[in-house]
Amino acid sequence: MHVFSFSDRSDVCVILTTLKPLESVSVDTKMSNRAGSFLWNLGQFSTLASTSRTMRLYPLGVCRTKIVYSNWNPRHLLLNNFDNRMQPSLRFLFQDVLIFKSGDDNFQTKGICTVTALTVNRLLCPRRQPSKESSVFGNGLDKVNFYHEASSKGFLTKETKPTPVTCGKLSQECTSLSDVLDTFSKAPAFPSSNYFSAMWTIAKRMSDDQKCFEKQLMFNHPAFTQLCEHMMREAKIMHYDQLLFSLHAIVKLGIPQNTLLVQTLLRVVQERINECDEKCLSVLSTVLEAMEPCKNVDVLRAGLRILVDQRVWKIERVFTLQAVMRSIGKNAPIALKRKLEMKALRELDRFSVLNSQHMFGALAAMDHRSVTLLNECSKVVVGNIHGCPFKVLLSILQCCRGLQYRNSDLFNGIAAYVATTFDIWKLKQVLFLLILFENLAFRHTGLMDLFMKKVVDEPDFLNMKNIVSILHVYSSLNHLHRCQAREFLEVMAGALTGYLHHISSENLLNAVYSFCLMNHFPLASVNQLLQKDMLSELLQSDNKERNVHRLHMLAACLALDGVPCHKATDLVLPSPPPARLHPNAKVAEGLGSLLGKGRFSENVQLPHNYRIDFEIRMDSSRSQVLPLSDVNVVTSTDVQRVAVLCVPRSAYCLDLTHPRGFLAMKMRHLKVMGFHVILTDYFPLFLGRLIIGRWRN
Repeated sequence: MHVFSFSDRSDVCVILTTLKPLESVSVDTKMSNRAGSFLWNLGQFSTLASTSRTMRLYPLGVCRTKIVYSNWNPRHLLLNNFDNRMQPSLRFLFQDVLIFKSGDDNFQTKGICTVTALTVNRLLCPRRQPSKESSVFGNGLDKVNFYHEASSKGFLTKETKPTPVTCGKLSQECTSLSDVLDTFSKAPAFPSSNYFSAMWTIAKRMSDDQKCFEKQLMFNHPAFTQLCEHMMREAKIMHYDQLLFSLHAIVKLGIPQNTLLVQTLLRVVQERINECDEKCLSVLSTVLEAMEPCKNVDVLRAGLRILVDQRVWKIERVFTLQAVMRSIGKNAPIALKRKLEMKALRELDRFSVLNSQHMFGALAAMDHRSVTLLNECSKVVVGNIHGCPFKVLLSILQCCRGLQYRNSDLFNGIAAYVATTFDIWKLKQVLFLLILFENLAFRHTGLMDLFMKKVVDEPDFLNMKNIVSILHVYSSLNHLHRCQAREFLEVMAGALTGYLHHISSENLLNAVYSFCLMNHFPLASVNQLLQKDMLSELLQSDNKERNVHRLHMLAACLALDGVPCHKATDLVLPSPPPARLHPNAKVAEGLGSLLGKGRFSENVQLPHNYRIDFEIRMDSSRSQVLPLSDVNVVTSTDVQRVAVLCVPRSAYCLDLTHPRGFLAMKMRHLKVMGFHVILTDYFPLFLGRLIIGRWRN
């Protein structure tokens, strides 16, 4: 006998039939009854169900106990072998019973409290029983309790579902990494990526010391290993974006890259890389940027390059484009680099100030210098320089150095901004900028004068490392303020003297060499450097060739500049490396056509390992060039020796004719030797007339 029960809603019905003991009927009767009742019930349902509503039926098993889910998340159900797109429709299938429940969570089944039913040996869709209270006793006609609670009136109340566990909720409720792991150990929820993402979110709010301490506690936590195991099991079934976010969090949390967890996630990311959309592309690029090279990382980066090459024109966000540019690597194919460059040029009109600032880093990361793109971004940076953070300015200058990009307008804009707001900057920050400017051969007199004045006024700022760096910057750029030069040099020499017993031999050599370039010789430092133990240590170091060159330059300064110091009587230095010859065929051809053969000499070697490109001898009235055949002309007082130096642009400060440190010292020493020095570029037009014009003027 069949009994129908209808609820107030037209799309829900419950169909019940009487149950017969299995022993009282034959096998054929059983099978016939099962098939007939199933088809009859299905027909009744098709007539009662609304045609406008589609209901999905999911077999959950015979006499299944009630399962309370800690988080109604489709991806959560995957851990229990459910379909990841399962809707909240429920179906219980007995031998002769069908119970349908619609997708509306407000529906209540009427008249059911506790169901007693016959057990069946095989479930239609077996599932793991999560509840410890649910059990099946013996075989045959045992009872299964569904543990449905009902009111005294016989109504089944709706189960209240707990709030899902999300990354945002965890990061708000937990204050440490251990708190997140404690939450996981109490009730693990899918996906495990939420826990790693929450821990990284919390770690970002901590100081460096606290972060280090919390990471150590995380590694020692008993639930950490279990969380890693869950993460590896879920990697192939969780959404691809969550997989990438979890890998990013794991890398940022400092979990070693050679662990099974990281390598497993890398392999899964490789296998599912075709699931990448633009958001995933951005996250994957960020992850690869933060990882060290290894076999799986290299394979994944190669796959990313192929993917980017196919989808570069479909990228819509500038941020994603720059993330990709940073991650493809310096050894990426040049065709791919140019394609990304063209894409960036097309998006120039959409660049924000932040995009323009980050473009320097993106191009430097893939080692591609796009002058057009850099020039346009430089204009935006200079136009919005006010309020620019120090880290951004530092990063831009570092990228310019790596790309060998020289833009005097950009450098002037940054230096002028720092000079205008000098009081708000720390001296250490300004020194970092000056070091980068020196690497770029850029000399901003206003900023360097301000820094010199600050050093003279506040000498307590100086320490051993700062002293060597400041001396290097000012000597390399050959910058000394006319009014404060002597005072500045004395302050620096006095500060260096205070560290003579603590400074290393190489740092002392670097400092004294910088003083030599600026034509200043602190006797205490020079004498300390010339001690036998110091010299022996310098000649046995890994930088022996450089140290020998600088010691010879020091010896030249002591001989030519007339410095009164106690020289080591047994000072024996190895022979300096031979000076490099740079043939100047076009320069020689120009001089030969103008002066005639035999009127100049090439590659003249001088004492103290100096070499000049060309030497010309002229009379004192500057009217004629003398031939080189007269051997006594060198000692004559009526002869002026002219040294022509063909120097590259790198010997000058950027966009200036101001010589840098070593060239300035060489010019000073050549004048001491009796030469008149003329500087010229490698390939100027009308070179001979230029030389004679400079000499006569």
